[in-house]
Amino acid sequence: MSVLTLRLAGPLQSWGASARFTRRTTESAPTKSGVIGMLAAASGTERGDDAALVRLSALRFGVRIDQPGTRVRDFQTAHHGVTETSMPLSERFYLADAVFVAALEGDGELLASLHAALRAPVYPPFLGRRSCPPARPVELGLHDGISLDQALTDEEWQAAPWYRRQRRSEAMVSLVVLREAGDDEHDADFQRDQPLSFAAEHRRHALRTVVSRTVDVPNPAAVPRHPRHPRHDPFEALEESV
Repeated sequence: MSVLTLRLAGPLQSWGASARFTRRTTESAPTKSGVIGMLAAASGTERGDDAALVRLSALRFGVRIDQPGTRVRDFQTAHHGVTETSMPLSERFYLADAVFVAALEGDGELLASLHAALRAPVYPPFLGRRSCPPARPVELGLHDGISLDQALTDEEWQAAPWYRRQRRSEAMVSLVVLREAGDDEHDADFQRDQPLSFAAEHRRHALRTVVSRTVDVPNPAAVPRHPRHPRHDPFEALEESV
């Protein structure tokens, strides 16, 4: 079993699990369908290739929130390209200055091909929407012989330097991990982001179970705490001599 880890960071991200009419929201962390779609694009998989999507969707998925970012709202207008008529005003939500570590566990050969595809993508990757390019290459590494949990625990904290400095008093930082639940795990939440088809005429997603936990990772920007100096009373010596 192998694990592929990704760094998802950029000025804006948007991982929508639902969109109704002119309102398009974003989840607080990357969705499985969004990350699988990015990998499918990098490897050149066409939208209607459901057989290839089955292999990708079988990978076990998890994400660590290294820097939660800020939710922002934008209003957008558009015009029809042929008739030049105005389209309805749309309301869209994004995550600004967020950083995540995503991980996928599964067949080593498949993950190795995806890792190579991210280094030379057929279609450029984006963070949920085409208007959200990553700030840097997304691949972190390919790990053999470890579990999804271990990869999300061992990976170095990927937050921006300015964000790390804000927490420099903490030698270890607690980060939230959202990952697919195992067969024997309970108290899981449900999220409709298991991709079944990306075909434009019948895009479909199923429910998957997600569990939340926290992991502690070292803070490279931590400042060591100095022990307090012992209290000094200059009159103690005089009192002892009396």
